[in-house]
Amino acid sequence: MSSANRRFMRLIVFFDLPTKTKQEKRAYTLFRRFLLNDGYDMLQWSVYGRVVNGMDAEEKHLQRLIANLPPAGSVRSLSITEKQFASMKMLVGKQNFQEKKLNTDQMLLF
Repeated sequence: MSSANRRFMRLIVFFDLPTKTKQEKRAYTLFRRFLLNDGYDMLQWSVYGRVVNGMDAEEKHLQRLIANLPPAGSVRSLSITEKQFASMKMLVGKQNFQEKKLNTDQMLLF
């Protein structure tokens, strides 16, 4: 697919993991570390998101996510366009530094 046809999207991960036993806490920590090391930003507790460039990158990161799932709990993912993400409304609270509005023209990709 040419770069002109690629579309910036957000891959959002929601999870609810048990943390009662030592093993469950370790699985939670390892999963959270994986998300942070893989380029996800925390949107709020147990909700992380990252920018992906097109459907191919979305599928690649979804497979990486599946490979690093914890053994118990609930993990869900949602892919939305950058335009849909930008239309999200903050109902209570303030945007943190990572949530400052940037359009895709201002993003730096390495």
